[in-house]
Amino acid sequence: MRNPIIVALDVPNAERAVDLAKRLKPYIGAVKIGSELFTAEGPAIVRALRADRVPVFLDLKYHDIPNTVSRAVEAAVRLDVQMLTVHTSGGLEMMRAAKQAANRAASELHRSPPIILGVTVLTSFNDTGLAQVGVNSNVADQVQRLGRLAVQAELGGLVCSPIEIALVRAIAPPGFQIVTPGIRPPGAPPDDQMRTRTPAEAIAAGATWLVIGRPIVSAPDPCAAARGILESLGR
Repeated sequence: MRNPIIVALDVPNAERAVDLAKRLKPYIGAVKIGSELFTAEGPAIVRALRADRVPVFLDLKYHDIPNTVSRAVEAAVRLDVQMLTVHTSGGLEMMRAAKQAANRAASELHRSPPIILGVTVLTSFNDTGLAQVGVNSNVADQVQRLGRLAVQAELGGLVCSPIEIALVRAIAPPGFQIVTPGIRPPGAPPDDQMRTRTPAEAIAAGATWLVIGRPIVSAPDPCAAARGILESLGR
């Protein structure tokens, strides 16, 4: 049974990231590289992790004109990432361009394309936050609206909070991947996440992958923390 844990390597440098990834590899399914680490270390950090055969989720949330996003996705495919993100609010044509670019670049390299994941509403948002940026609907409605666009663009899945998993499953085709941040083990502080659930609750609701950062990375013993989460899932 596949390990659903993606550990978010939200750390400041490559040395810390590679050390964590090597130690955690037996207890996780992949690592996530976000803006902080990629900006600090660039593509070299992806190459270092892939050299150790660590699956990489590149979470840069591409949001630009279709041509620019296509070129960025092609570059990500050349780095051999397994998953990457685009903002669904970039629109249908941008998402389609991303999917086509991934397939084209992967075909040229004779490898499987990465899963393109759409990001709907960030887990730091609530209804008030959406209103402040001019979105006149609640979080649930916005997630479904953008999720339908992602399905229409034939993306491989969506990133959504655990609160919206059922909403996404209701509109998703078979095999659609749901990647869920905002995961906190029982008793852990929510930090800046506004819509959280425990790992077991998220899996029960239909999540495919669980993105977990601080509860593992900042734990006194990251390996024990990851192992404890796996055990809570019966793995």
